[in-house]
Amino acid sequence: QVRLVESGGGLVQAGGSLRLSCAVSGRTLSTYAMGWFRQAPGKEREFVAAISWSGGRTVEADSVKGRFTISRDDAKNTVHLQMNSLEPENTAIYYCARSPPAIVIATAPPGYNYWGQGTQVTVSS
Repeated sequence: QVRLVESGGGLVQAGGSLRLSCAVSGRTLSTYAMGWFRQAPGKEREFVAAISWSGGRTVEADSVKGRFTISRDDAKNTVHLQMNSLEPENTAIYYCARSPPAIVIATAPPGYNYWGQGTQVTVSS
């Protein structure tokens, strides 16, 4: 059974940094694209960043480009999201997701079939 567990969320002041991690169990990570999404109260879930199964390609949402970086460590079955220069607007629950094996990289929720429970990120002004 595939299970995704996020960690690393918390409360940080504006301008600070957090590093989120997503531990994936059940199958080796190396053949699946991975993504991060977030959902703020009253808003729809939105794409944050994605990384291809090979790790050779990454995509970030325009709103986080240059501040957030996605990476993967297949040896540890873990995906990370490094978040720098955080802003209050980044406050949300952050979710990691794993794609089906046929997906190279995806920027929308239908491209993923396994999701974690999320980790709360709160940025104070």
